[in-house]
Amino acid sequence: MRARVLVELKPGMLDPEGATVKRALKNLGFSEVEDVHVGKVVELELDSEDEEAARERVKEMCGRLLANPVIHSYEIEIG
Repeated sequence: MRARVLVELKPGMLDPEGATVKRALKNLGFSEVEDVHVGKVVELELDSEDEEAARERVKEMCGRLLANPVIHSYEIEIG
């Protein structure tokens, strides 16, 4: 079973990487870019047949390693 975790900064958190990308895009002539937010995607292959059990294990992974609950929000897709 495949799981995909989308990790983003929570609203109001500073995003220095997003600011750098925004500035670089503006310098390259992409003046229409108003804001940039950078996150990450983590794809996992799981040895599981039970979708709900897999989701719970991925939530545990997020809480322990993949996302910092203080600054990140995350979304889990199982498929």
